Amino acid sequence: MRDDFSKDLLPSAGEPVDPVALARRDQQKSFPRRFWKEVTVEERDGAFLVLLDGRPVRTPAKNAAALPTREAAQMVAQEWRSLGDVVDPAGMPFTRIVNSAIDGVAREMEAVAADCVKYAGSDLLCYRAGDPVRLVARQNETWNPVLDWMHERFGARFVLAEGVMFCAQPEPTLDAVRDEVAAVDGPLALAALHVMTTLTGSVVLALAVAHGRAAPAEAWAAAHLDEDFQMEVWGEDEEALQRRAARHRDFEAAAALHRAVRGG
Repeated sequence: MRDDFSKDLLPSAGEPVDPVALARRDQQKSFPRRFWKEVTVEERDGAFLVLLDGRPVRTPAKNAAALPTREAAQMVAQEWRSLGDVVDPAGMPFTRIVNSAIDGVAREMEAVAADCVKYAGSDLLCYRAGDPVRLVARQNETWNPVLDWMHERFGARFVLAEGVMFCAQPEPTLDAVRDEVAAVDGPLALAALHVMTTLTGSVVLALAVAHGRAAPAEAWAAAHLDEDFQMEVWGEDEEALQRRAARHRDFEAAAALHRAVRGG
């Protein structure tokens, strides 16, 4: 069995996580067939490896997929166990995030952290509707408590704006977010935080999940408050819901991995 088989199955390091595009691409080719019988987790040199018939799963860059905790490794292992007769990368969010962490984030920790902090400058939760009244009330009820928590916990006071015109945030607020993101320990935790941030458009929601202030489902619903309101008014968009479901799987995987790594 080839040790570098996953290079053919999963996206290269540095590629953005886009499960919908990935699924469409993979539909145009035949999936590799499952060739292993047993998936196990083994501790080696202080890390936890996922083994297929005794051989480690490897990233596209041929690094062993070594996880910092057994819980995180078991999540990846279960993903490989659950595969059917073919290997469909679109259904492997845990493995994709781990690959990104090991091959990409580990080499670019400062850049990835800076990208998370950048979202604080235009966080989703800071841009509010002026009407209708029901939407305004819903945004206030859902988003304000999370922003209040950011101020109480980290001293980050965000400025709100109506509409889509850019509103600069105070430097002390950006510094507070920067300090908190910089405190994230290890590439896997940072990769997970980055996935949650980019998929919601909100580092505030990502940090709320990371610190247990919001459950993943609660944060995901908060990130799609405006979209859900529009669907209530105009009806559901099945294609949009399918795209959201694919992103949601990645978000849930990122939240679970972050929790497994940080013990929360």
